[in-house]
Amino acid sequence: MVRRVTIQKALAAALLLVAAASAGGGLPASLASAASPQRILAIGGAVTETLYALGLEDRVVAVDTSSTYPPRALTDKPNVGYLRALSPEGVLSVGPDLIIALDGAGPPDAVKVLKGAAIPFETLPEARDEAGILANISRIAALAGVPERGEELARAVGADFAALAQIRARIPAPRSAVFVLSASGAAPVVGGAGTGAQAMFELAGVTNAMAALHGYKPAVGEAVLGADPYAILLMKDQNHALSDDAVKAMPAFAGTSAMMAGRFYRMDGGYLLSFGPRTPQAARDLAALIYPELALPALPAHASGSAAAPGTP
Repeated sequence: MVRRVTIQKALAAALLLVAAASAGGGLPASLASAASPQRILAIGGAVTETLYALGLEDRVVAVDTSSTYPPRALTDKPNVGYLRALSPEGVLSVGPDLIIALDGAGPPDAVKVLKGAAIPFETLPEARDEAGILANISRIAALAGVPERGEELARAVGADFAALAQIRARIPAPRSAVFVLSASGAAPVVGGAGTGAQAMFELAGVTNAMAALHGYKPAVGEAVLGADPYAILLMKDQNHALSDDAVKAMPAFAGTSAMMAGRFYRMDGGYLLSFGPRTPQAARDLAALIYPELALPALPAHASGSAAAPGTP
């Protein structure tokens, strides 16, 4: 009961601040920003991963359900729910002094309330390439008040991308693959153009067999068979996992080279599609699955979030 009353008071205070700001009164200067935020709410897997890679684990007060790396983030920190289904009450209950969220956080009404409250609410674009990922690292570090750490991490991840480019240069002829997000009945939902799957394929030197589609769409058998993917890429996450037997039962894949050779590969969805500091490693690991004969070198794990933090400012 005490917790419910506390949350209700916090929400009421936020709504009063929104009303005051809308009326032109603005926000109190003492609440407008935090020079060195100590209680950061991370909304989005890439945000959380970056904060941990920056050595700011102690400042992360809560995360969302997409924050699957490092695994301890979801086990050790309060969870405010899915980034597209936030509630102002739940967010305010953890007492953040800074909220960093990926674009797409919602619903819009909840975000409007939170952006009008006394807590800085900063959004980042969803990155899909090297430039976007490095820009987000620098932005997160600047918001957290540790720009030097951001520069150090961005340099390290940039070096990883350079090594990844050298790996791609070793691929003599690109092979095609299809990414299966889920299954709608017997029809696979695959990643077409404009998706994170397409972006990751490009980073790994793999051709997207479903590039003729746009977005994540169910694929009819003729479309997949015409593309004849060399490999089928699946997520091994519990909520999206499809068994080999389920894939084999899909008429869409019957007769494809991937099906005939049993080339079904699985990767962790957060690792593959979060587009955080480990993206070069994920792209390298995908390339290693599709081109095993190349014996591709591993990339360093310095940006994994498990290494010691850069020097304290």
